[in-house]
Amino acid sequence: MSTMIRPALSLLVLMTLITGVAYPLVVTGVAQVAFPDQANGSLVRDAQGKVRGSALIAQDFVGDAWFHPRPSAGAFATVSSSASNLSPSNPALATRVIDDANKLLVPGQGPVPLALITTSGSGLDPHLPPAAIAYQLARVAAARNVPVSTLEQLMNAHIEQPLVGPPVVNVLALNMALEKL
Repeated sequence: MSTMIRPALSLLVLMTLITGVAYPLVVTGVAQVAFPDQANGSLVRDAQGKVRGSALIAQDFVGDAWFHPRPSAGAFATVSSSASNLSPSNPALATRVIDDANKLLVPGQGPVPLALITTSGSGLDPHLPPAAIAYQLARVAAARNVPVSTLEQLMNAHIEQPLVGPPVVNVLALNMALEKL
């Protein structure tokens, strides 16, 4: 019996050291050398070096003076990131979407873009389509007493074209640039 247990335990210890210690250390080391920004969370810092957030995770901005991201089912918390799991036929989802649309509706601007009233699959999507940002221009311009044309230029400067998919704007990056105006 001991002739089987000893090799089994030795193999268990060896594989634990390889897969639980050596491999993670090698992958971490390669990531730190090859992709240091991404390996450390794609952190966004202000002019003083203070971390303001991550370019990959949405943040809630409150008040009319800021561009707002899409709603989050998990209250922008990374631990509980997920969709709301409410089906399209669920009356609670319909009520929430209608309430949000009524709050955001700007007379004369047409319907509220879907990106401003529907959550993403993760609840943490940091990007919005340019149309959703453009819908908010008048509100932000009025709150900051800035011409809409200035904010349009700022928005256009922050439009990103991903490798796949439509153009997007990172709301955190846009709000950080807005703060500098």
